[in-house]
Amino acid sequence: MAARHSPPTQASPWCEARREGAGGAAPRPAGGPGQAGRPPADNAPGPHAAAGPAARGISSELTRRLTRRRFPRKRKPRSGAAAAGRGGGGGGGRSPPAGPGGGHPRGPTPRRAVPVYALNLRVFWPLATALCTALLCLYQALRGGAAGEGAAEAGSVPLLKGSALLLLGCLLARCCGAAGGGPRPGGIRAAAGSRRGALESFYARQLRLSPHVLGHSKAHVGRVVAELVRAAKAQGLQPGPLALSLRGDFVRIGSAYEQHKVRSPDCFDILVPLRLPPHLEPQPRCAEGLGPRGAFVCGLRARAGWPRRYRPFAEGFCVELQGRSHLSSGLVLRWFQGHLQRCLGAVRYRLQERCRVSLSACPGRPPTLHILPCSDYVCCHISMAVRLIPAIPLGDALYLTALLPEGPRAPPAPEALWGLNASRQEQRLLSWLKEQAPASSCHLKCLQILKGLRDLRGQGLEEPFCSQWGRVLSSYVLKTALFSLLLQGPLEAWDERFLVERLEDLVLYLRDCLRKQVLMHFFLGNASLPEAVALPRFLKEATPVNLLAAFDGPTLDLAAFQLINTWIQAPHVIRMYSSPRYLRPAPTLCRHVTEARQEPPGE
Repeated sequence: MAARHSPPTQASPWCEARREGAGGAAPRPAGGPGQAGRPPADNAPGPHAAAGPAARGISSELTRRLTRRRFPRKRKPRSGAAAAGRGGGGGGGRSPPAGPGGGHPRGPTPRRAVPVYALNLRVFWPLATALCTALLCLYQALRGGAAGEGAAEAGSVPLLKGSALLLLGCLLARCCGAAGGGPRPGGIRAAAGSRRGALESFYARQLRLSPHVLGHSKAHVGRVVAELVRAAKAQGLQPGPLALSLRGDFVRIGSAYEQHKVRSPDCFDILVPLRLPPHLEPQPRCAEGLGPRGAFVCGLRARAGWPRRYRPFAEGFCVELQGRSHLSSGLVLRWFQGHLQRCLGAVRYRLQERCRVSLSACPGRPPTLHILPCSDYVCCHISMAVRLIPAIPLGDALYLTALLPEGPRAPPAPEALWGLNASRQEQRLLSWLKEQAPASSCHLKCLQILKGLRDLRGQGLEEPFCSQWGRVLSSYVLKTALFSLLLQGPLEAWDERFLVERLEDLVLYLRDCLRKQVLMHFFLGNASLPEAVALPRFLKEATPVNLLAAFDGPTLDLAAFQLINTWIQAPHVIRMYSSPRYLRPAPTLCRHVTEARQEPPGE
């Protein structure tokens, strides 16, 4: 079948992945998410960044599965009489739904997979030959004991003839089966149905969160954090106007508030915006050559002579960098931890009837608020951890946050460097995609299943690759790949009926990114964002950032191979780690729901 050629700017990722997996050398545009049609970035790999030995060692069976044809062949138009005989009048077969351009959507026709049982000739004929030969030998042995030698010689001729005929029939059957063209379509549909069933069961039993439990957890976290922020703001106004203080609100971010959290609602992320002294505004700029790509330094803009006027603030929160004063993320983080610790006493007294709270902090990391609900107040008895992240507001729902260490044992990042947090922009993009996509879209479900498979595969890996596996395929990397794939293809193809196909497209896209060692940041330097996501000019004109630049080639090649292997063996991996110790316990029924059921109706 001849490959179709399309412009690089309009080629969908699943078509390119299928052509590349089939062994062709179709050109592929360089760049990562949102970089279609743009010149390659400075850090884009060249031809030497092709697949490594681990990724090239995939068997032909894997290639056949990844490049199988999922769409029915176009049939030639029948004559008028034949067409009228088959479905004339409108009561015949159902036509598949049309895509945005009038064609078929990216997925198979929704039909129920019916298991088809066919005779396996490759097994039947050898067994039949062996059985008949054994019976004839047994008959000849029994007959030879009673008859003479001449009769035994005469009976050996039919035995040889029968064996020869059976062997000839076995060879003919094998030749006919080889010319038949491989497995039957019914077997492929049955295999696809079993894979979908395994994924659906895995999602329902281990990944999907109870809306009731998640809603109660988010509401309880919001009440506790509001009390703490209110107390910290009131105490922060006492030292004077020339110090940091809390703005008085907080921003909910993370997967729990983006509807793609998996397993248990026991961890949350909260941004706590800070307020700078009056007449002092932050001025972010890219820290080229001073730290990792995508890092920022925060300068301060004020009236003339501000170092003399704001000397206490400059000595407490600023560092000198290239002859200028910059706001230090390390100093701000240490002040934030101590400030919350001093305010925790008042919060404990107010919340002693609801829960017990404590605060823990590690060097170079935001403090974590631990909440243990009391059994007589909260119905869902889940111990929760809330990471409180101090943030410098930049306007347009953008914030600067302290850079986190690259690993659990890595040293803290330089104090003058900050990271950009665009969580609110991601929430806006997800809301816009939800409006544009079909009502039964499965894009968030694909992200949840892929995160669950990543966690399962990580349980079977050994160090040091196990820790690298979680960092390479972090939740932010998976979400960035999903954003890019959603904007490159028609959103109608993400219907719930095509869950397995879209999930496979996401795996193939990630495989290609890992092989090329390029996955660009979705917001930094991306000028092709939808109009619903408004970004400042300095972010659109920023240098594109490669999210995979911190990893070497062999690690990315091994991660690509493990990713494909995990997807091919997904049902086996799910069964292996589906023992009761890996399953999350069922959530406790709400006390308020139980009381409501016991009340008489109408009250």
